[in-house]
Amino acid sequence: IEDEEKWLAEGIAGIQHNAFYLHRALDSDNLREALKYSALLLSELRTSRLSPHKYYVLYMRAFDELRRLEMFFRDEDRHGCSVGDLYELVQHAGNVLPRLYLLCTVGSVYIKSKETSAKDVLKDLVEMCRAIQHPVRGLFLRNYLAQVSRDKLPDIGSEYEGEGDTVMDAVEFVLQNFVEMNKLWVRMQLQGPLVDKEKLEKERSELRDLVGKNLHVISQIEGVDLDIYRDTVLPRIVNCKDELAQYYLVDCIIQVFPDEYHLQTLETLLGACPQLQPTVDLKTVFSQLMERLSNYASCNPELLPEFLHVEAFSKLSGAIGKVIETQVDMPIVGAITLYVSLLSFTLRVHPDRLDYVDQVLGACVKKLSGKPKSEVSKATKQVVALLSAPLDQYDDIVTALTLSNYPRVMDHLDSGTNKVMAMVIIRSIMKNKTCVSTSDKVEVLFELIKGLIKDLDGTSTDELDEDDFKEEQCSVACLVHMLYNDDPEEMLKIIHVVWRHVMAGGPRRLPFTVPPLVFSALKLVRRLQSEDGDVAGEEFPATPRKIFLLLTQIIEALSTVPAPELALRLYLDCAEAANDRDLEAVSYELFTQAFVLYEEEIVDSKAQVIALHLIIGTLQRMHVFGVENRDTLTHKATGYSAKLLKKPDQCRAVYACSHLFWADDHDGVKDGERALLCLKRSLRIANAAQQMASATRGISGPVTLFVEILNKYIYFFEKGNPQITPSVIQGLVELIKTELQTDGTTATTSSDAFFSSTLRYIEFQKQKGGVIGEKYDPIKL
Repeated sequence: IEDEEKWLAEGIAGIQHNAFYLHRALDSDNLREALKYSALLLSELRTSRLSPHKYYVLYMRAFDELRRLEMFFRDEDRHGCSVGDLYELVQHAGNVLPRLYLLCTVGSVYIKSKETSAKDVLKDLVEMCRAIQHPVRGLFLRNYLAQVSRDKLPDIGSEYEGEGDTVMDAVEFVLQNFVEMNKLWVRMQLQGPLVDKEKLEKERSELRDLVGKNLHVISQIEGVDLDIYRDTVLPRIVNCKDELAQYYLVDCIIQVFPDEYHLQTLETLLGACPQLQPTVDLKTVFSQLMERLSNYASCNPELLPEFLHVEAFSKLSGAIGKVIETQVDMPIVGAITLYVSLLSFTLRVHPDRLDYVDQVLGACVKKLSGKPKSEVSKATKQVVALLSAPLDQYDDIVTALTLSNYPRVMDHLDSGTNKVMAMVIIRSIMKNKTCVSTSDKVEVLFELIKGLIKDLDGTSTDELDEDDFKEEQCSVACLVHMLYNDDPEEMLKIIHVVWRHVMAGGPRRLPFTVPPLVFSALKLVRRLQSEDGDVAGEEFPATPRKIFLLLTQIIEALSTVPAPELALRLYLDCAEAANDRDLEAVSYELFTQAFVLYEEEIVDSKAQVIALHLIIGTLQRMHVFGVENRDTLTHKATGYSAKLLKKPDQCRAVYACSHLFWADDHDGVKDGERALLCLKRSLRIANAAQQMASATRGISGPVTLFVEILNKYIYFFEKGNPQITPSVIQGLVELIKTELQTDGTTATTSSDAFFSSTLRYIEFQKQKGGVIGEKYDPIKL
């Protein structure tokens, strides 16, 4: 590196030294001196010791001086010599490289003078430059030729067109210069020992833009139409066997020429791809080509028929398939990447052609089939991209469900990635609020997300992170609510499909998936118009009785978990729904199942309290039961209330049972005497609890119980229960006051505040006057 810096410095110094004398010669209009020092200056470019990057620095120094020299040549009067004579004169320079640089400079002026035809000068120059066969020196020389001639080509509308000079002459000149530059560029890999191959490849890469500029020049020629591009330009460009050159040149073609040309010459361009070297990065080439064509179609929707006319999809699909078949050593990652690009192209250009989309997925399945999982796992990212593309395009999973090959691609994912993709599908459904409305589509959907609803590849749910597992199952639960059809029979089929898949997931998943399925079925029950009776010809007759039979089976599955508290809640929800449909027998059976769970499965005292209050609250809202069934269930509820472990729990459960005998919204359930009996019984339990508390001292719970019971008395008093009189309330108020004042009883702030608030309420009612005031007036506080 130090030597190269020294050589570069020496070369720059030589250019500066000769440039000084050149400037003096130009200022004094001394042509011979100018040519002499120009040749000496350009001799510095004969060096072979610099890398391409350093040589470029030296070249630019010389280029600046050549610009000034060219301006001098343009002024014929100053040097007293015609441009034609000057063109002959510079050919007598001693060294070939300086001679050719000077020849190109004078040639540029010669063309501009129009003393001769442009095509003759250009042809002469491009042929003369063959004398330099050193790759680096030759590339920069021809680059200089391209620079000075680009605005002097006989293009259509150009001042240099005419008298035999045509656009084909311009094209031929640029192509010939390009071909020779490409040969020099390819030859660079042979300039040095094989051990420096990596260095040589890097140096070649640094010079590739010099070659590519020719293609940019051709693309800027106005006269190059589609026919010239197809018949003359394209065949000459792609005719190269070097690996690095192949990739770069095809990439240049895609980038610099119009999209319209690519579309019309697609077959020719794609036909060359299978002949490229196996190491050429074809996936990038195809991706860039399809990206440009996709953008072209998006910006010009009116051209979509043209894409169909030229059969763009078929040609791209066939070319990709041929490349994959030809390059047998292509990694699976590369092949799937090609299919991802093809699918993206298809979704953007032909979004309505689902057959095209399914064809791409089918080709991917064919490529993945038979491959070991270890190899397929390397392409996981690409497979996920392939599966995600239809979801992003259509914003509707229902469309993806119609693709027969979509689930077949998912089958090739490993268990972990299958779950990730399943979550992507569910999020897409939730984000777009997509409703899946047929049992067939639900079947396909649950097949796609089977990684979430059952164990795959022998994995166990015990191995999963608890938070991740809950998130997955909650997502599945949300998904169930997106399955809907207005037709009851079809909706019932959907429920059966979901139930079948849910049952395959094992007991650990059931607490997450059973509740949404139950509520989905209950929504169906409430929508049904007919109350009972089978529907002829239906595999799943959607009648309330049939649905409740299915619900019983679904909830029973929770016994395998076990989850008795959840099952009890669901039985009660179903019982209330049966009550709304006036199905007494069904509702009674569901309550019976709830009581069986309470008796046999729920053993924790806190869970028993919660469960019993749920039973009492649900039973209170029932209106479907006859006297006998209601008495049976009410008797069970009150009996269980008195058997709770703790006295305070017993007390609260018993006074809650009073509502079972006096339902304000149910005219047939207003038994004031039995309601009062429950309140008295709860009062006795509270008194017993108070005595137990006295033994332990300092416990104020029973006082709070008395206040709670007082509020129940007031409630029934206002509702018109004749058994609740002012004297009864008055006596209970006095009792509480006595208890609060009794030595050894410590009232908590909350219980004292509760009682004070109750007394203020009674006082407020008394002050209202009218019927309410008269009712409360006998109560003395």
